[in-house]
Amino acid sequence: QVQLQESGPGLVKPSQTLSLICTVSGGSVTTDYYYWGWIRQAPGKGLEWMGAIFYSGSTYYSPSLKSRTSISRDTSKNQFTLQLSSVTPEDTGVYYCARGAGTNYYTLGKYEYWGQGTQVTVSS
Repeated sequence: QVQLQESGPGLVKPSQTLSLICTVSGGSVTTDYYYWGWIRQAPGKGLEWMGAIFYSGSTYYSPSLKSRTSISRDTSKNQFTLQLSSVTPEDTGVYYCARGAGTNYYTLGKYEYWGQGTQVTVSS
């Protein structure tokens, strides 16, 4: 049973970097052929795919966030991370990590296991 748990500061100041960690249990971030993604949901809006890191270590990002987003992993800890720089209040929302499989990794339906989500508020 794959389980994912997001963790990190719940409050970030504007212009700073939002950093979150997803801890994985019951599976490995290096197992063929899965990918590990970050998805967020701003208040009153739909889910937004941010990016993903594949079992191989390759990363892919949403074009709208690519310039500010970095996803990495720590295989020894079975974790993968999200860094979103230069945040503004519009980055406020619930952030999820999830595991996906198959083609079209940017499609939300490909992510079968999700963390519970963590609230991040960007405010001064």
